[in-house]
Parts: sequence; structure tokens; C-alpha cells
Amino acid sequence: MPSPPAAAPPSTPPNWVRWLIALVPVFPPLYLAALGCLGQLRTLPLTARSVLFFFASTQLVAALFTPRPLLSLGLAAGRTLLILSMIAAGVYLRESRNLRPLLWGQLVIFATAWGYTLATQGFAGVQERLGHPYYYIVSLGLVAVVALWLVVFWQGGRLWWRVPAGLLALATFLAAGSRGPLLALVAGSGAALAVAGRAGRWLLLPLAALALAGAAIVVFDLPVQPVSRLLSDQLSGRDLIWRDALSGWLTHPWGGVGPYQGGPYLTYLFKDLCQLTPTLGRNDVPCPAWLETFYGVWSTAHNAWLHWLLETGGIGTLGLLAVMGYGGWLILRGGDLMLNALFFGYTAMNLVDVVVAVPSQHFAELWWATVGMGLACAARSPSRDRP
Repeated sequence: MPSPPAAAPPSTPPNWVRWLIALVPVFPPLYLAALGCLGQLRTLPLTARSVLFFFASTQLVAALFTPRPLLSLGLAAGRTLLILSMIAAGVYLRESRNLRPLLWGQLVIFATAWGYTLATQGFAGVQERLGHPYYYIVSLGLVAVVALWLVVFWQGGRLWWRVPAGLLALATFLAAGSRGPLLALVAGSGAALAVAGRAGRWLLLPLAALALAGAAIVVFDLPVQPVSRLLSDQLSGRDLIWRDALSGWLTHPWGGVGPYQGGPYLTYLFKDLCQLTPTLGRNDVPCPAWLETFYGVWSTAHNAWLHWLLETGGIGTLGLLAVMGYGGWLILRGGDLMLNALFFGYTAMNLVDVVVAVPSQHFAELWWATVGMGLACAARSPSRDRP
């Protein structure tokens, strides 16, 4: 006789968990606490567990077909473990409203970005695009989009703090001048609006505010260069990076070249010198000598699926497609506006950037936790297919 299902965790986590979530944007390694949630995967229905098992298996099997199988197997195991732990954290949190504490840490990041850029480079630094000591400019723009969604979807939040928080996030987004986050904002908000229907017309507020701000800058010819960059249709060399990624994948089509080993194949990017972040580079902060050894580890193909093909080949990419497809279907069926915005916004941005590769400064981990929340929706369904 099968044992009864494990009791679902409380819908509201303890205070210390909320504090932990709030601190993650400021000190990203704190998300490693998600490793303690791995047991939550046992509470999922059989179908969900099978999809996750298939995903994990494909990542490990793919590593055996790479040029350096032992190294690739170790790296694939570590990355897969982190991904599964973030999915498990999403299963534990269960509801998107439990992500709200992230906003407080993200506001600290925005304030730090403005303070650091203005203190070290003045307004000229903002004109070159707002930066942060340990967040890349594109990452900063994406985090600002997530913050906007948190503000808009925060039901019951008071306007006296939501309006200033939203304005700070909007200003940060505009000053970062990243087109990938703009694509995420439009696609994610559109997905949430489609789920909400007419009752969700208020979701257009952030898009309307963005459009008004952009129009004012253009009409009054305000000297805000990052906004002008948002209106550009240039690929910024992405077509060359995509070509390099495709060529690199074709050298090892089954298993790819191995996790975190695609840098030398992305010749368009690999010719650049080691750099911590563009903001630190502008301030003449050099890359430490010991870090130059790992140069290229974080180079990405600027397209999530091409990047996965390059690193894990057709085998590993099949697993990624399976978990993305199944998670997306459950999130769409569940109807949670925040989860739909996150999942489909990130998916759209993955066309021109890679925002699901871990580890990151917390934005990629957030996407995998979003998948976990979608799987938790299946666990709460009355027709669970438990063995």
C-alpha cells in the first residue's frame, strides 16, 4: 500500500526565509540555501518527477560525449544539482507572492548602482549606461523588469511605497539601456495580460509609463543616451556570436563541448580581454591574474538554446526543451500572473541573451524557481498521478 503524500509546506514561509529571500539580490550566494529544499521534489506528481529525471539524465549523459568527459561530467552534475535545488525551492515556496521579499533586495541594488555610477563617473557614467560593481548592465535591466512586475502584481500594497519603488525600477531600466530586458518586459506583461483578460488591463501601466518616459525623452530631445539605445535595431554582433555557437556545436553535435567550456568557440567574444564587469572596467579595475585562467567560462551564445546546444549538444538540449515545455504548460494552465510574466518574459529574452544559465546574480535562479512553482501547481491538482 503506497504511503500517503507528504504534507504541503505552509503557503507563507517563516520570517527567516523571507529575510533570506530579501538578501539574495544583495549577496547572491545565499541562494545556495535552496540545496536544503531538494527533498521537496519527492512531493511532486509522477509526471513532474519523470520530466525532471529526464532533464537531469540528459545533462549527465551529454557530458560523456564531450571532448573532456570527466571534467564535463563533474561540471554538469554541479550545474544540474543547482538547477534542481532552485526548482525544489520553487516547490517549497509554492506561490508567487512569496517572491515579494526579493523586491527589497533589488531596490538596494538599484540604489547601489546609481550611487556607485554617479560617485565614480558622474552623469557621464549614466550616459554610457548605468552600471553596478557586480551586476552586468543587461542583468541590471532584467532585475529592474522583475522589480516592476513585483510592484505591479503586489496586491494590497500601499501606493505610498509602490509608486516610488516602481519609479526607481523604471529609471534603472531606462538608464541601463538594454534591449533584451525590454523584450522581456513586453513579452512577459503581454503573457500576464493574456491570462488576466480584461480584468488585467491595469497590467499595461508599466508599459504605458515606459512609453511615456521614452516619448518625453525623444520629443524634448533630452540627453539620455541609454534610451536612444533601446530604440536601436542593431544586433551588436549577436549574429556573429550565433554563427560561432552553431559552428562550435557542429564539432560535437551529440554532447556539445561541455558546460562552461564554450568560451574558446565563441571567437567573436573570446578575443576581448578579461573583464570583471563593464562598469568596473570603465573605472580601470583590472581582472585579477588568477581569474584570467577562467576567462571564457561565462561567455554565452546570446541565445539560450544555441548556448545549450554548444555546451550539451542535442542530447542535453532535448532535456532543456522538455522541462521548459512542461513547466510552461503548467504555468499557463495555473493562471498565476507573476509566474506567467516571469516564465514567458525570460523565454522571450532568451532569444537574444542567456538568462537561464546558472550560477548568476540570482536572476537565472529565479527563473528555475518559477518552474518549480509551476510544478507545485500540478502537485496541488486533485488529479495527481502519484504511483
